[in-house]
Amino acid sequence: MSYHFSKTIDLGFDEAIEKTTAILKEEGFGVLTDIDIKETLKKKLDVDFRNYRILGACNPPNAYKALQAEGHIGLMLPCNVIVQEHEDGTVEVSAVDPIASMQAIENKELGEVADTVQGMLKKVIEKL
Repeated sequence: MSYHFSKTIDLGFDEAIEKTTAILKEEGFGVLTDIDIKETLKKKLDVDFRNYRILGACNPPNAYKALQAEGHIGLMLPCNVIVQEHEDGTVEVSAVDPIASMQAIENKELGEVADTVQGMLKKVIEKL
């Protein structure tokens, strides 16, 4: 089982960030965190890395359901979506598959939430 959904899109990196963020919002997600890996690695290690951002997406109603169903599920929240520019200039957007990431947890209620969120994240990737 793959742990992500991905799509290569015909946009520049900054445009991809904007479009991904807008589609996440349309699908009920807010972006709680935005980690610029390129900037962080330059600052912390003085190394050059490609454009790579991790967007921590959260759908509050489903996050609340997950937290009610499983007290430690915050370890897996928010749902990460990455936008990365490959060496050949192509831009890829990927979203975590919450079912794959939570399959080790045996909790039916949590499984239902993961199934719902999986469908929502698939829609985000499909809309790009």
